[in-house]
Amino acid sequence: MKILVVGGGGREHAVIKKFKENKEVEEIFALPGNGGIAKDAKCVDIGATDIEKIVDFAVKESIDYAVVTPDDPLVLGCVNALEEKGIPCFGPRAEAAIIEGSKAFSKELMKKYGIPTAEFRTFDNLEKALSYVETCPIPTVVKADGLALGKGVIIAQTREEAKSALISMMQDKAFGKSGDTVVIEEFLTGPEVSVLAFTDGKTVKPMVSSMDHKRIGDGDKGLNTGGMGTIAPNPYYSEAIAERCMKEIFIPTIEAMNKEGRTFKGCLYFGLMITENGPKVIEYNCRFGDPETQVVLPLLESDLLEIMQAVTNGSLDECEVKFSDKKACCVIMASRGYPVKYGKGYEITIPEDIQDRVFVAGAKLENEKLLTNGGRVLGVTEIRKTLREAIEASYKDVERINFENAYFRKDIGAKALLAEV
Repeated sequence: MKILVVGGGGREHAVIKKFKENKEVEEIFALPGNGGIAKDAKCVDIGATDIEKIVDFAVKESIDYAVVTPDDPLVLGCVNALEEKGIPCFGPRAEAAIIEGSKAFSKELMKKYGIPTAEFRTFDNLEKALSYVETCPIPTVVKADGLALGKGVIIAQTREEAKSALISMMQDKAFGKSGDTVVIEEFLTGPEVSVLAFTDGKTVKPMVSSMDHKRIGDGDKGLNTGGMGTIAPNPYYSEAIAERCMKEIFIPTIEAMNKEGRTFKGCLYFGLMITENGPKVIEYNCRFGDPETQVVLPLLESDLLEIMQAVTNGSLDECEVKFSDKKACCVIMASRGYPVKYGKGYEITIPEDIQDRVFVAGAKLENEKLLTNGGRVLGVTEIRKTLREAIEASYKDVERINFENAYFRKDIGAKALLAEV
């Protein structure tokens, strides 16, 4: 089989490494891929949002199956365009990807169908939004409506911070058109849990839960990032909570999308908060999370391609989705200065014996050397019987990887270890 994977980050590298376990896979193309992915797939210099060129390439190469993983091409209709050419795909069509593409849409969906989430108000007028934050409960959460690389969410501790966030998004266009509309919502407290789920629009099969670490600094301080590390499973996600989520959130969401004529087929990401009043949805993503994928997929014991094809074919109920009962930890190594300003072009050295456990995100190949080319450079994942052992093993690997101005958090998994006591 010839497989096409759209995207070029650590998440895509994790998907590609998993595909290589399937003996029927003969060729894997990554568009655009990156310098690290080039070891495991043929990288083609076509951007993930260049839908026309992606489709042309897929047709020309007679691709048997395509996987679209990033949010932008999904929202832009990459799956629609590929399917119109007869190429089977994993990923939601644009009409379903709106569940991530518009936070206003997803919040209204939850409100309409009684899916538990934070109280909220939506604004497309700056003055009205500024007026509202004069009286709303503080802290409050300000979200850009559209896609913003995981950075369009501000937790405002004061009214001044809320106003500043609104002006930045709506007036200064910090996130372009994504900030034309904003959602201001109730600040929830409790442990956060990420749950990725396979769904064919009828059946929902959740993957093992995980815990992301979004802030740049130890102790969850500093700016929001795309994610600085993850562990799986999440100790706060008990069997009882999982049952409630399936009954109150997962199935109702799929049914709501069906009723709206927006059947979701692919990987649906549930960002959850376990509050005093039970689990609530913080956000939906229309695709695999990054870096959650880098701890979840290594624990998958079933064949990923078979599962994805079952999703596409609507036969997920007949497909086994089995995960290891071991623990996983992924530590992200970034360029110092991320997520604001950072240098590029530093040589990366990765010992040969840990290459299979490294997922490369921001790197390029130049004169056969792997060089840094992004904020989050790579992730290192280890699997062990206990979480503590997985964490320790990941950090030992991190110490063996070198590039100038490397930065990583020192406390990935620390909160999870406290929860296990």
